[in-house]
Amino acid sequence: MDSAPSPLPPASEEPAYRVFLDSLDYLAPVDVERIKAAYAFAAAAHVHQKRMSGEPYITHPLAVAGAVVEWRMDADAIAAALLHDVLEDTGATKRELAEKFGKEVAELVDGLSKLDKMEFASYQEAQAENFRKMLMAMARDLRVVLIKLADRQHNLQTMSAMRPDKRRRIAHETLEIYAPIALRLGLNKLYRELQDISFRLIYPHRAEVLAKALKAARRNRKELLTRIFDGINQKLVSAGLRAEVFGREKSLYSIFRKMKDKRLSFSQVLDIYGFRVVVDNVPTCYLALGALHGLFKPVPGKFKDYIAIPKANGYQSLHTTLIGPYGTPVEVQIRTQEMHHVAQEGVASHWLYKDMEESGADLQIKTHKWLQSLLEMQTSDSAEFFENVKIDLFPDEVYIFTPKGKIMAMPLGATVVDFAYAVHTDVGHHCSAARVNHELAPLRSELRNGDLVEIITSTQASPNPIWLSYVKTGRARSKIRHFLRTSQNEESARLGERLLRQELLSLGVVPISIPTDAWDQLVKSGGQKSIEELYTDIGLGKRLPSLVARRLLAREDMAPDQPSNMTLAIHGTEGMAIQLARCCQPIPGDPIIGSIKKGSGLVIHTHDCPTIRKSRSTEPQKWIDVEWEPEEGKLFEIRIKVEVKNTRGVLAQVASAIAEAGSNIEHVAMDSDPERLFTLLHFTIQVAHRTHLAAVMRGMRHIPEVTRIVRERGEA
Repeated sequence: MDSAPSPLPPASEEPAYRVFLDSLDYLAPVDVERIKAAYAFAAAAHVHQKRMSGEPYITHPLAVAGAVVEWRMDADAIAAALLHDVLEDTGATKRELAEKFGKEVAELVDGLSKLDKMEFASYQEAQAENFRKMLMAMARDLRVVLIKLADRQHNLQTMSAMRPDKRRRIAHETLEIYAPIALRLGLNKLYRELQDISFRLIYPHRAEVLAKALKAARRNRKELLTRIFDGINQKLVSAGLRAEVFGREKSLYSIFRKMKDKRLSFSQVLDIYGFRVVVDNVPTCYLALGALHGLFKPVPGKFKDYIAIPKANGYQSLHTTLIGPYGTPVEVQIRTQEMHHVAQEGVASHWLYKDMEESGADLQIKTHKWLQSLLEMQTSDSAEFFENVKIDLFPDEVYIFTPKGKIMAMPLGATVVDFAYAVHTDVGHHCSAARVNHELAPLRSELRNGDLVEIITSTQASPNPIWLSYVKTGRARSKIRHFLRTSQNEESARLGERLLRQELLSLGVVPISIPTDAWDQLVKSGGQKSIEELYTDIGLGKRLPSLVARRLLAREDMAPDQPSNMTLAIHGTEGMAIQLARCCQPIPGDPIIGSIKKGSGLVIHTHDCPTIRKSRSTEPQKWIDVEWEPEEGKLFEIRIKVEVKNTRGVLAQVASAIAEAGSNIEHVAMDSDPERLFTLLHFTIQVAHRTHLAAVMRGMRHIPEVTRIVRERGEA
């Protein structure tokens, strides 16, 4: 064995190490020497460490490096795989790695290292932040994720010594994060393996039962499988087509998922047989498809052409389902050799197969674009970012056409709003309507395969918080949240400035007369970065304007609960910083009062709102006198309760009276009881002000069947 600058590997590791060295035959001698040095460094760094199984720790990095070698990756990636745990688990530093093995290797290892030096409130938070770090490293260099996946694969394979609860947690995390990443990168073989191992770790008994049943079924159905296989082969030969035909075995986890999701029995899942046909070129794919449709009848609607429209991860194949002997469904995938390599190994095929450099490079470019799009979702909240990305990792897709004929892949269940944000953030922010297949459609409409979508924008339109309840993509969700958060901060800053100004005027001080030093000192003492941030905190209710004003004037001895004698004027439609309480639904004309609610801004109630009665007497300092400022053309929601005689057509009469008074009905419900003489109708209607509401009520009182009308208060 070659000598190394650091202590040689333990004797027990020599056979595995020799096999590993033999697999490096595709690299230049100088690269092999660098990898030997990396191994020696890792062996020395981990020399006193053992795995839970009792094996020397170096066995793990060696196995991970072995998996990376199988993808025929470069020397830097292999060295990083050998060294991937030294920053986290030993005294080695990033600088030391850069000096010994180069900056590139050091960056790869750093991208693979967890944030173990940081303190987190929970495991979930740590997981989210570690994931964010890995994703950023992935975006810089794709090799990071491939090494990480190899690392996860080996950890799963060697978990027998771990506690059952820890095994299940890591397996769940793999199914949730790492397996979808492998699929998104086109690493289908690895994807299936990660799923199956995780399934065995989470449900060992179920996996064992399914494996035995699968083995027995394979023996029982051998004759039928042989008949279908021979039929396909003979048909392709008779058509003069050269092709390889393989049986496609279902994985344990895919059988389990199908049984669970579609509520099928084991025999129903196994009754669908899968075959793969690999041919020389693309024209032959379509000729083979025609030949097989001549052999067995195709199932209508079960044909998919992923050659003309590849999946986002580069996957290409023709998919068809045929009715085989005895009415047995037969799923067939038809692809070229090159497509087969990409289908199995995804982005790793770029390194594996040098004869497909062009398509491999194209796939890497697509992958980098996807990673960059994930980074666009970044927020200060790691958990939120984590959730957004998870949404995008489940790629059941539909293909949507733009008016110019461009094809865009969207996740299954995506809506018009998702599509608008996929086109461009500004299009999403300003979308007001859409045409789907040339017909107007609501923004929440789910898109279907082949839909032609045209987004209609308006400069007046802006994101609505309700969009968050139906968007499906992480990108749309992230962009909407960011806009709403920014808008709220801007509106809160304006409100905070008004509140502080009002408080200062009530103390007999004009804000402009206060020296700049006093403002700077106030901002500094409060830990804010700017006066805008201070205003925002006041507007969001994080700081009381009365206390801020007294601190600014250095008059902290004054009673902090002294109520202000100034009144704040509001429109009622000022956005997220000023909210109308749902309990009493104030409208212009109502006597109103405001309360600063932490995190929400100024919440407006009517003076006689029953839900605030106690708080007003116990915490008077939190309440601010407010009044309406005239604003034309705005409508406000209000709830009314109408008691009517239980007669036919009375609802239509009441609805007609509301419409005639110039009001819209947003919602209606009724307390129906066939035995009662009277029925209660609960309406949510839109009115401009209190006078308008009085006119609506007056119109209803003219109906003989109406016995009582009440404006509803209390909980919404």
